[in-house]
Amino acid sequence: MPATRIIIDTDPGQDDAVAILLALASPEEIEVLGITAVAGNVPLPLTQRNARIICELAGRRDVPVLAGCEAPMSRPLVTAEHVHGRTGLDGPDLPEPTMPLDDRHAVDFIIDTLRHEDAGTVTLCPLGPLTNIATAFERAPDIVDRVARIVLMGGAYFEVGNITPAAEFNIYVDPQAADIVFRSGIDIVVMPLDVTHKALVTQARNDAFRAIGTPVGVAVAQMTEFFERYDKEKYGSEGAPLHDPCVTAWLIRPDLFTGRRVNVTVETESELTMGMTVADWWGVTDRAPNALFIGDIDADGFFALLTERLARL
Repeated sequence: MPATRIIIDTDPGQDDAVAILLALASPEEIEVLGITAVAGNVPLPLTQRNARIICELAGRRDVPVLAGCEAPMSRPLVTAEHVHGRTGLDGPDLPEPTMPLDDRHAVDFIIDTLRHEDAGTVTLCPLGPLTNIATAFERAPDIVDRVARIVLMGGAYFEVGNITPAAEFNIYVDPQAADIVFRSGIDIVVMPLDVTHKALVTQARNDAFRAIGTPVGVAVAQMTEFFERYDKEKYGSEGAPLHDPCVTAWLIRPDLFTGRRVNVTVETESELTMGMTVADWWGVTDRAPNALFIGDIDADGFFALLTERLARL
């Protein structure tokens, strides 16, 4: 099978960083065409910086990193320094990046790549708010039919919200953008909190990262140690969920995941439930399915894959 050709759209974020590292460590299955940064976990100047730091950590200065939208389509930006720290990559002491930021705008890169590459050959992998993706679709509607698939981290159903009682962070930051994406007609695979909260970095799993003994392994262990303090306190769990690496793991080993094709609608009107992903898990409406909504994961298999691939870098 040829490698899946992807654009990673991201707001790093420690878990975004691990997702990027997993993709870069898996060239047989994944070809990263570019990394587009968006405002989300931290503001855009930090997300584009963090994406370049991770590329350099992986020894992949050749991957273009581009800055995109600095604010949601129609709402003020909400960030998550309370989870990810001031820089978004708090934990390890990583050097400032020296690789240049590509001077193209991320939205232009998404549009140009989808127009240039053969239709149906590029998969979009959003790990943060969907602002860049939706803006590209609004500016260039001709590209929508050229997208092979969207595999994203966002939303929740049984786990409901992590930033409000009803909404998951990525969708809440730009619900209008999420609504555009979910109504696009593109084949979508969703990694919601329902599955990512089953991918917990326990002490033993974190020790396995550190035991790799490389700068990547040690940095990932330090990232997840910092990241987990918030979730352990909030949820009383034995570790932090690794949300975003579920996206890249699905591209490599979809057999590790199970879910249902359901209809997913995004709430954009009510401030009480703004950004809620209303997933028709039980098929109680007549709305046509528009997404594969993942509900379960082989967590041991997921962490075995992650540890094996990170050791390659």
